[in-house]
Amino acid sequence: MIQRFGRIERAAAAWRAPEWVLVQGVIGARTKSPVSNAATDRLLTRYASWEKVAEAPLDDLRAELSTQTYPNIAAERLKASLTALIERRGAVDLSHLADMKTGEAMDWLERLPGIGRKIAAGVMNASTLDRRAIVLDSHHTRILQRMGLVPPKASTARAFDAIMPAMPDEWSGADFDEHHLLMKKLGQTWCRPSAPRCEDCPAASLCATGQART
Repeated sequence: MIQRFGRIERAAAAWRAPEWVLVQGVIGARTKSPVSNAATDRLLTRYASWEKVAEAPLDDLRAELSTQTYPNIAAERLKASLTALIERRGAVDLSHLADMKTGEAMDWLERLPGIGRKIAAGVMNASTLDRRAIVLDSHHTRILQRMGLVPPKASTARAFDAIMPAMPDEWSGADFDEHHLLMKKLGQTWCRPSAPRCEDCPAASLCATGQART
């Protein structure tokens, strides 16, 4: 995939705080990352703190999140998750995760409303925490299923548990992030939900579905 797409290296200056990544994940369902990134920045610019975002009326949040695919759901989930975080921590503060093991920290995050395995892994991997955790979006999970590496109807959590033991021990958090972004590109260009282009897919030789189709 690197030969086909080139390297996708994460610049240290672009790493985000865990709280930012959590918000971006909560509002980002079925929305392109640049759009969700802009919406997350817009919220913080308007309200100046995540605590103020939590206090904002739902109607105001819905208006701010009008660029998202599901603005109403995004606003409700965001308010619920931030409110719960404030109740547990006294502020929108995830600094305590730095002292926790990755699995333990993800379990803690998943007890917040609206936070599933994908978002929890994103907070741990794609933030300044920089942990070894694979982020599985719909593209990545679909590819793993077609390759036969995870069960056909596996949930994100089950797919995560199945694939993490197979990840190379020498990979860093940045390697995990690059792998996720490369798999996402593969899913967007070749291994699409319908009419996958198996005949010229760069991963066809590793894929049970691709071998069967070609």
